[in-house]
Amino acid sequence: IASIMNRVRNLKNKYRNEDNITDELNCTKISADTTDNSGTVNQIMMTTNTPEDWLCFLLRLEKKGVPQMDVGLLNRLIGRYSQAVTALPAEKYSQDESYARILVRFAELKALQDPEEARDQFHLARLNCKKFAFVHVAFAQFELLQENEKKCKQILQKAVECSAVPLEVLETALQNFHLKKKQLLSDEEK
Repeated sequence: IASIMNRVRNLKNKYRNEDNITDELNCTKISADTTDNSGTVNQIMMTTNTPEDWLCFLLRLEKKGVPQMDVGLLNRLIGRYSQAVTALPAEKYSQDESYARILVRFAELKALQDPEEARDQFHLARLNCKKFAFVHVAFAQFELLQENEKKCKQILQKAVECSAVPLEVLETALQNFHLKKKQLLSDEEK
C-alpha cells in the first residue's frame, strides 16, 4: 500500500504542476484529444472536484477506444483514474457510489497490466466502500478470473456479513459461483 501511495503522490505532483485550464467543465464538451485532457482535469480539481464529475469525465475518456486493445489508451486511463483517486479523499466520499465506481474501474484497468497492483486496488475499494455490493462482486470476479475460487467465495460471504447492498446482487453472485459460472453477474444482472 505504501508503494501505491508513493506512486499516487508522484502522479498528483506531476499533474498539479500543469497549468492548462482552457477546457470547460462540461461532460458533453470534453476535448476530442485523448492524449491531453489536463484542462478538463484541472477545471474539475479547481471547481467542483466531485466523484460524479470525475466519473463522467473518465467514462467519456474510456469511450475513445478499447483499453484491452490499446496500450496507450490504457496507460492514459490508468493515469487519469489514479489522479481521480488521489484528488478525492476517501474519508469524504466513502459513501458515494460514483467514488466506489471510480475505485472499482481503476482496479479493473490495473488488472489488465498488473494483477498484484489490481488486487491492492480492489482491497482499497473494498476497505473504503464496503457498503456497495458491486465493489465486493467486482473483487470476487477478479479473484475468480485469477482462479482463486476460495478467495472469491470468501469475499462474497464477507460482503453478506458486512451487509453490503443490494443483498440480491450478492445472493445472485453466490448462486452463480456455486453453479460454477465464470461470470458472477451477467450483463443483465449488473
